[in-house]
Amino acid sequence: MSGHSKWSSIKHKKAARDAKRGKVFTKLIKEITIAARLGGGDINANPRLRTAVLTARGQSMPNDNIERAIKKGTGEIGGGQIEEVVYEGYGPGGVAIMVEVLTDNRNRTVAELRFIFSRHGGNLGEAGCVGWMFKKRGMIGIEKSAIDEDKLLELALDAGADDVQSDTESYSVLTAPDKYAAVREALEKARVPIANGEITLIPENVVAVSGHHAEQVLKLVEELEDHDDVQSVSANFDISDEELAQISAA
Repeated sequence: MSGHSKWSSIKHKKAARDAKRGKVFTKLIKEITIAARLGGGDINANPRLRTAVLTARGQSMPNDNIERAIKKGTGEIGGGQIEEVVYEGYGPGGVAIMVEVLTDNRNRTVAELRFIFSRHGGNLGEAGCVGWMFKKRGMIGIEKSAIDEDKLLELALDAGADDVQSDTESYSVLTAPDKYAAVREALEKARVPIANGEITLIPENVVAVSGHHAEQVLKLVEELEDHDDVQSVSANFDISDEELAQISAA
């Protein structure tokens, strides 16, 4: 199980708290807006928008919010100009980190991200420094209590998924980006509860970290995730299940 997927299981637990703070809706609205701006407002003709809307509905976002975000993206109503940027850097222990951002002020955002990296023993790097270590994939998180693994594997593969991985508490269904929506819809049709889903960057290899470096990299990734402009964080750390449980409990 990759470190990225381990971090994803932690993200599932954070989802309720984040929703209460409004962070989830804020980030989803930005994604819907830029998806509509880049590919048009028709969800059937715009795969990225369709994925964003599915995710928003999965988080119980009201339809009015979704429609308003789409209209902002297509220019039907006014709104600030949002820019899509990907930043790359290193965390403690040589961990590679990719940060996907939607911002209306690139200079402010990069300064804040650089500060977060440095505060937790990392550094923001140049474009291309770690991007080659990651691959864009769809990932759907499902709690283990929701479904039997063999049944999930059958459903997911029949719908076009590439693989199903598991850790101690959850499954991760991995797909090609263009198969994400179809696989998610198939699982929802089969009434499989989805804890989390996104199209994101998955590491091709992992770096083992432990001790102080493990604590630092988790704090770094968590603070990056909490930044209002950050849509997604991907990292190639690998921490043992036992140590990860101890750090999470603390």
